[in-house]
Amino acid sequence: MGRRRKSSKPPPKKKMTEPLQIVFPCPFCNHEKSCEVNLDRTRNVGTVTCRVCLEDFQTPINYLSEAVDVYSDWIDACESANQ
Repeated sequence: MGRRRKSSKPPPKKKMTEPLQIVFPCPFCNHEKSCEVNLDRTRNVGTVTCRVCLEDFQTPINYLSEAVDVYSDWIDACESANQ
C-alpha cells in the first residue's frame, strides 16, 4: 500500500496595500482635498500648499518622513499658534 500524497496549499494572497494620501483637507478654509504635500528630498524640505486659500507651510524632513508627517506637523503648528 502506498502513502497518500499531501495536497499542496494555494499560495497566500497578497494584501492590498493602499498608498498613503498626499491630499488633505485645509484647516483654514475647510475645503476637502485642497492641501497638497510636496516632499523635496534633495533639499530635505516638506511643503504643504492649499489650492483654495493659498496657505502654505514648510518643515524640515528626513529620509523616513512621509506626506502625513508633514501635514501633521502643520496641524500641530496651527494648534500651538492658537494657544
